[in-house]
Amino acid sequence: MLKNKESLASAGLLLLRVAFSCFMLVHGWQKLSGFSEMADKFPDPIGMGSSLSLVLAIAAEVGCSLLLIAGFGTRLAAVPLAFTMIVALFVVHGSDPWQKKELAACYLAVYATLMLTGAGRFSVDHCLWGKKHETVTDSPIE
Repeated sequence: MLKNKESLASAGLLLLRVAFSCFMLVHGWQKLSGFSEMADKFPDPIGMGSSLSLVLAIAAEVGCSLLLIAGFGTRLAAVPLAFTMIVALFVVHGSDPWQKKELAACYLAVYATLMLTGAGRFSVDHCLWGKKHETVTDSPIE
Protein backbone atom coordinates (compact mmCIF):
# COMPACT_ATOMS: atom_id res chain seq x y z
CA MET A 1 0.00 0.00 0.00
CA LEU A 2 2.80 2.42 0.89
CA LYS A 3 4.52 1.99 -2.48
CA ASN A 4 1.28 2.90 -4.27
CA LYS A 5 0.89 6.05 -2.13
CA GLU A 6 4.50 7.00 -2.83
CA SER A 7 3.96 6.54 -6.56
CA LEU A 8 0.77 8.59 -6.51
CA ALA A 9 2.43 11.37 -4.52
CA SER A 10 5.39 11.40 -6.90
CA ALA A 11 3.05 11.43 -9.90
CA GLY A 12 1.26 14.40 -8.34
CA LEU A 13 4.56 16.23 -7.86
CA LEU A 14 5.53 15.44 -11.46
CA LEU A 15 2.24 16.86 -12.71
CA LEU A 16 2.63 19.96 -10.53
CA ARG A 17 6.25 20.54 -11.65
CA VAL A 18 5.61 20.04 -15.35
CA ALA A 19 2.31 21.92 -15.57
CA PHE A 20 3.37 25.02 -13.65
CA SER A 21 6.78 25.07 -15.31
CA CYS A 22 5.17 25.00 -18.74
CA PHE A 23 2.84 27.81 -17.70
CA MET A 24 5.81 29.84 -16.43
CA LEU A 25 7.82 29.10 -19.57
CA VAL A 26 5.18 31.02 -21.55
CA HIS A 27 5.82 34.11 -19.39
CA GLY A 28 9.58 33.72 -19.68
CA TRP A 29 9.45 33.13 -23.43
CA GLN A 30 7.40 36.31 -23.91
CA LYS A 31 10.03 38.25 -22.00
CA LEU A 32 12.86 36.62 -23.94
CA SER A 33 11.32 37.23 -27.35
CA GLY A 34 10.40 40.81 -26.45
CA PHE A 35 13.68 41.58 -24.69
CA SER A 36 14.72 44.54 -26.83
CA GLU A 37 11.32 46.22 -26.43
CA MET A 38 11.13 45.54 -22.68
CA ALA A 39 14.75 46.07 -21.57
CA ASP A 40 14.44 49.80 -20.86
CA LYS A 41 10.97 49.77 -19.33
CA PHE A 42 10.90 46.49 -17.37
CA PRO A 43 10.09 47.07 -13.68
CA ASP A 44 13.18 47.55 -11.51
CA PRO A 45 11.74 46.93 -8.05
CA ILE A 46 15.00 46.26 -6.22
CA GLY A 47 17.23 48.82 -7.94
CA MET A 48 19.42 46.68 -10.20
CA GLY A 49 18.41 48.33 -13.44
CA SER A 50 15.66 47.37 -15.84
CA SER A 51 17.81 45.26 -18.16
CA LEU A 52 19.39 43.21 -15.36
CA SER A 53 16.00 42.73 -13.69
CA LEU A 54 14.64 41.45 -17.01
CA VAL A 55 17.62 39.10 -17.52
CA LEU A 56 17.18 37.65 -14.03
CA ALA A 57 13.43 37.21 -14.52
CA ILE A 58 14.07 35.41 -17.83
CA ALA A 59 16.76 33.21 -16.26
CA ALA A 60 14.35 32.18 -13.50
CA GLU A 61 11.26 31.81 -15.66
CA VAL A 62 12.98 29.89 -18.48
CA GLY A 63 16.07 28.28 -16.98
CA CYS A 64 14.65 27.27 -13.61
CA SER A 65 11.38 26.14 -15.18
CA LEU A 66 13.31 23.76 -17.44
CA LEU A 67 15.15 22.41 -14.39
CA LEU A 68 11.83 21.85 -12.61
CA ILE A 69 10.40 19.98 -15.59
CA ALA A 70 13.35 17.59 -15.45
CA GLY A 71 13.28 17.49 -11.67
CA PHE A 72 16.95 18.47 -11.52
CA GLY A 73 18.03 20.54 -8.53
CA THR A 74 14.34 21.01 -7.80
CA ARG A 75 14.52 22.61 -4.36
CA LEU A 76 17.29 24.97 -5.47
CA ALA A 77 15.65 25.77 -8.83
CA ALA A 78 12.43 26.72 -7.07
CA VAL A 79 14.19 29.43 -5.02
CA PRO A 80 14.73 32.01 -7.82
CA LEU A 81 11.21 31.37 -9.08
CA ALA A 82 9.77 31.89 -5.60
CA PHE A 83 11.85 35.06 -5.18
CA THR A 84 10.57 36.37 -8.53
CA MET A 85 6.99 35.71 -7.42
CA ILE A 86 7.57 37.38 -4.04
CA VAL A 87 8.83 40.50 -5.83
CA ALA A 88 5.90 40.39 -8.27
CA LEU A 89 3.35 39.83 -5.49
CA PHE A 90 4.54 42.29 -2.86
CA VAL A 91 6.55 44.89 -4.78
CA VAL A 92 5.54 45.13 -8.45
CA HIS A 93 1.84 44.46 -7.79
CA GLY A 94 1.87 45.44 -4.11
CA SER A 95 -0.72 48.17 -4.47
CA ASP A 96 -2.75 46.42 -7.16
CA PRO A 97 -6.08 44.68 -6.51
CA TRP A 98 -6.08 40.96 -5.67
CA GLN A 99 -6.93 39.98 -9.27
CA LYS A 100 -3.48 41.27 -10.35
CA LYS A 101 -1.70 39.54 -7.44
CA GLU A 102 -3.50 36.20 -7.53
CA LEU A 103 -1.41 34.55 -10.26
CA ALA A 104 1.89 35.41 -8.54
CA ALA A 105 0.47 34.07 -5.25
CA CYS A 106 -0.52 30.78 -6.91
CA TYR A 107 2.92 30.35 -8.46
CA LEU A 108 4.55 31.21 -5.13
CA ALA A 109 2.49 28.52 -3.38
CA VAL A 110 3.64 25.93 -5.92
CA TYR A 111 7.32 26.90 -5.66
CA ALA A 112 7.18 26.92 -1.86
CA THR A 113 5.61 23.45 -1.96
CA LEU A 114 8.37 22.15 -4.24
CA MET A 115 11.04 23.64 -1.98
CA LEU A 116 9.52 21.69 0.91
CA THR A 117 8.77 18.39 -0.85
CA GLY A 118 11.40 18.07 -3.55
CA ALA A 119 10.68 16.59 -6.96
CA GLY A 120 9.48 13.12 -6.07
CA ARG A 121 10.59 9.78 -7.48
CA PHE A 122 9.95 10.67 -11.12
CA SER A 123 12.85 13.08 -11.42
CA VAL A 124 16.52 13.42 -12.24
CA ASP A 125 17.09 14.25 -8.57
CA HIS A 126 15.80 10.83 -7.55
CA CYS A 127 17.86 9.06 -10.23
CA LEU A 128 21.05 10.83 -9.13
CA TRP A 129 20.66 10.98 -5.38
CA GLY A 130 17.84 8.59 -4.50
CA LYS A 131 17.20 8.23 -0.78
CA LYS A 132 19.32 11.26 0.17
CA HIS A 133 16.80 13.64 -1.37
CA GLU A 134 13.52 11.79 -0.92
CA THR A 135 10.35 13.79 -0.62
CA VAL A 136 8.39 14.14 2.56
CA THR A 137 5.70 12.00 0.95
CA ASP A 138 8.03 8.99 1.05
CA SER A 139 7.92 8.71 4.85
CA PRO A 140 6.62 5.46 6.33
CA ILE A 141 3.69 7.22 8.01
CA GLU A 142 0.36 6.31 6.43
